[in-house]
Amino acid sequence: MEKTKILLLFPDGVGVRNYLYSDVFQKKSHDLILFHNFDPETISTIKKETSMDTEISIPKYKESLKEKFLRELICLSRLYYNKSKVNNPTLLNNWNRNQKTISKKLFYKTIECIAPFFTKYAAILKLEKAYQAAIRKNPFYDEVKAILKEIQPKIVFCSHQRALKAATIFAAAADLGIKTTTVIFSWDNLPKARLALRADNYLVWSKYMKEELHFYYPEIAAEKVHITGTPQFEFYADKTNIIEKKWFYEKYNLDPTKKIICFSGDDTKTSPDDPLYLKDMADELIKANLQNEYQILLRRCPVDFSGRFDAVVAEYKELIKEAPPLWYCNTSKDWNAVYPSREDVKLLVSTVYYADVVVNVGSTMAFDFAVYNKPCIFINYDQQNKTVKDWSVKTIYQYQHFKSMPDKEAVIWLNAKEEIIQKLVNMNYNKEAMLQWEKVVIGNYKEASQKIRQIL
Repeated sequence: MEKTKILLLFPDGVGVRNYLYSDVFQKKSHDLILFHNFDPETISTIKKETSMDTEISIPKYKESLKEKFLRELICLSRLYYNKSKVNNPTLLNNWNRNQKTISKKLFYKTIECIAPFFTKYAAILKLEKAYQAAIRKNPFYDEVKAILKEIQPKIVFCSHQRALKAATIFAAAADLGIKTTTVIFSWDNLPKARLALRADNYLVWSKYMKEELHFYYPEIAAEKVHITGTPQFEFYADKTNIIEKKWFYEKYNLDPTKKIICFSGDDTKTSPDDPLYLKDMADELIKANLQNEYQILLRRCPVDFSGRFDAVVAEYKELIKEAPPLWYCNTSKDWNAVYPSREDVKLLVSTVYYADVVVNVGSTMAFDFAVYNKPCIFINYDQQNKTVKDWSVKTIYQYQHFKSMPDKEAVIWLNAKEEIIQKLVNMNYNKEAMLQWEKVVIGNYKEASQKIRQIL
């Protein structure tokens, strides 16, 4: 049987983990070509970790001023439009007004002045049409088109919808009659107005996400949107991903007689006060003399290289243990140049399996723990001495994706430092509500790889 030739784009490490390390692309049925800008060390690692057949470098890409202007104007115009549709002003937080250079300030200020004239949907679609024409005039388009003509893939696949270069790659593929498929990356992405790609197929996690795509992008035909689930949750069903308990506890210096609180760090922008929250938790446990019953296992966000937790971990080294994500990075430590090892899948699954509860600021990790029917505590109070003055946890939970929560009792809300012990000891939350929220957001993930293969 002839293999299906698929050109793969993974703009970040999450895509590598979810699609190359899962069962989506089986070597026996696919001829896989990695289209990339990875450094040689990363390519070497990916080849060792996967069954990748071929790799081709993406040509150098420089976005023209016109492309950038149209892209950003579309984004802000859509944010205004989306805000009016859902009556949620927090959507505008996805527009970055804090530009540093004079030229950038002028550029983005111009867009801010013009955007209010393009908030009607017909006007936005005209901008989209202009943007598609502009990307086809970039020399990068001709270079990519030549490569696609030479290798002749049957499908071009991209692991998320925001990728800047992929917009032009998908345009070239469409003009050559090559089928294109992209994935809606996460549960919070669609209201943010960053759908850069135009594809033949869009893969979404759930019915809720499909309805969102139609709500924010009504021009995309319903038959192009497929509910497949996401393979990132399939890893939890594979018992071989659970590290043997004795080895896991010894490796991360954990005490088998104590309960494990997993403190899951966000990136520095999403939750700048994470180290202060971690310190609060350690302080309160010691104050209540519960350090002999509980231990904290810190899992940093894989792209957080700030070292911001170091002082807190050092201060409470008997109480706080670390299970650092097993991700590779090049010297730039740029978020989209950081990639997971296959072993990190096992580390993450085992962390969720052995921990009793997860604590964080509004993270998707709530659903990881829900897969194993374990509770999540959402931190819901501000620090007195904030790391970033205008940041507030209260804003986080007003974001549109939290409107998907059918019942607020699906998680445990930590509303003050003084509540930490009571909330940890009692663990009162509505399990049925959490299961319902899990079903709404991540849908039926158990056969995601198989469903994606069928679509491809």
